[in-house]
Amino acid sequence: MDQPPDYTKTCFLALINTINEMAYEVLRERGYHVIPYLRRTWADLCKGFLVEARWYHSGYTPTLEECIRNGSTSSTVPVILGHLYFSIANPITKDAIQYLESFPDVIIGSSLVLRLSNDLGTSSDEAKRGDVPKSIQSYMNQTGVSEEESRQHIKYLVGEAWKKMSKERVLVNSPFAMHTIIGIAMNLDRMAQSAYLYGDGYAVQDRETKDDILSILIKPIPLA
Repeated sequence: MDQPPDYTKTCFLALINTINEMAYEVLRERGYHVIPYLRRTWADLCKGFLVEARWYHSGYTPTLEECIRNGSTSSTVPVILGHLYFSIANPITKDAIQYLESFPDVIIGSSLVLRLSNDLGTSSDEAKRGDVPKSIQSYMNQTGVSEEESRQHIKYLVGEAWKKMSKERVLVNSPFAMHTIIGIAMNLDRMAQSAYLYGDGYAVQDRETKDDILSILIKPIPLA
C-alpha cells in the first residue's frame, strides 16, 4: 500500500471496506464465509483490465477470440452476479458457488451480451480517442471484412449468447434453474442493450438514455 498514489489507496480501501462489510453481513445472517470467492472475482477482473492495458500500450490488436475470452471477465458481469447471488440467496449452498466458479453459460452469455453491446455502441468513439481495439476492430483486422460486416457478425454473437442464457434458464440440473439470478442476468443485459442502442448511453448521458430515464422515473404516466 506504500507504492500506489493516494487516490488509488483511497479507492482500494473503500472497495475493501465495502466487500468486508458485505461479507460480514452474509456470515452473520447466513453463516457462510464468502470472502475467498469475492476476492477471486475481483482479482480476475483486475487481471482482465491489466490484459487490456498491456494490449493498448504494446499496440497489439487481439483476435476476436481473445477479446471475447478476456471480455468475459473485464465486462464486470462475474463480479456483479457473484455479489448479487450472495445478497439474495438463502441459504447459500456450496454446489451453487461451485457452479458459479465453473463459469456457466448464464455468466458467459451475460458477459458477452454486455461486452459486445458496449462495443457496438462505443467502439467508434473509443477508437478515435485511442482506446484498445474492441471486438469490431479485432474481427475486421482478423478477417479483412468491412466495419458494417463486422458489426453484423458481432450482433449475431449477441443473439447466440441470448440463446445460451435462455437454455440455461430451463436446464433441470442447473442450481440456478428458474432462479432469480438468471432473471437478474437477463435484465442486466436488457439494460446494456438499451443503454448502448444509440451509442454510448452510459458515458454520454444527455441523449436517448436521459430521455428514457426521465420517462420511466420522473415524468408522470398518463392515466387516460
